[in-house]
Amino acid sequence: MSILVSGSLAYDFIMNFPDSFKNHIMPENIHILNVCFMVDELRRSWGGTGGNIVYTMNLLGGEPVLVSAAGKNGDEYVHYFKDHNIKTDYIHIDPNQLSASAFITTDADNNQITAFHNGPLGLAGTISLRDIKEKFSVAIIAPTQKEVMTKHLKECQELGVEAVFAPGQQITAFDGLELQRMIDQAHFVIGNDYEIKLMQERTGWSGEEILKHTEVLITTFGEKGSVISTADGEMIEVGVCPPLSFDDPTGAGDAYIAGFFTAYQQGLDLKTCGQVGSVAASYAIETLGTQEHDFTKEEFCARYEKAYGTKLFLN
Repeated sequence: MSILVSGSLAYDFIMNFPDSFKNHIMPENIHILNVCFMVDELRRSWGGTGGNIVYTMNLLGGEPVLVSAAGKNGDEYVHYFKDHNIKTDYIHIDPNQLSASAFITTDADNNQITAFHNGPLGLAGTISLRDIKEKFSVAIIAPTQKEVMTKHLKECQELGVEAVFAPGQQITAFDGLELQRMIDQAHFVIGNDYEIKLMQERTGWSGEEILKHTEVLITTFGEKGSVISTADGEMIEVGVCPPLSFDDPTGAGDAYIAGFFTAYQQGLDLKTCGQVGSVAASYAIETLGTQEHDFTKEEFCARYEKAYGTKLFLN
């Protein structure tokens, strides 16, 4: 059975700033901010949260179904996915505008500043999850146009599908009541510690209150691992899988989601799912770009065993 992923497709323009942002921003003059960061590297790569998630799921042997949209330069992305045997049937192509693009600058402290252009992403809302031919029991609602996230999450609830609400950087697009409604409709809520704190601030709900409205809350803490909390009161701490190098954190969260829910669909327990997510994230961190990492399932399982001391078997 497939996992459905509703999320963005974008071209990522990734830049490395060899200094710290804090050395060039004067807090007392933030109201007249005018800075230029001279970067020492610029790369264009495949990106978008939806694209990143299905890429890693595919490496893990999953069969993700992506619902998204691209522009008149999106054929290149579609052909790239076809070359990787990733389904492209539900990618809406708009011939009138350019695809979504992200401009990401990372400094020496691994802080990031991102500018994102949505392009045609809103057109993914013309696709109803009721029209998906493939059978799916889990749907990941990842960052994309707000209206698309709202529609597809509501459809998951109506179809009785376990939905994963992973709002990421789109949290700021929703007001408190909208976030409350989205959480109510989801089986899982996932984000990094900053995103979860922002969600709590906007909704007025603590972590305990969020778990009165969803079944599982997953919080990632970067190099400190992750915590999986359940409505039953269980709190599972997941240790990090150390990467072989720390080249670029961009896309690590998407890789974690891909690993976690690939394992979940195969019936593995929540702690194992979190550990699979951490191993997937470690691969993403080792490369510049969000879809540049590569591994076989055998290599992945060997790294899992080295990190956690137990064998992993993936279908």
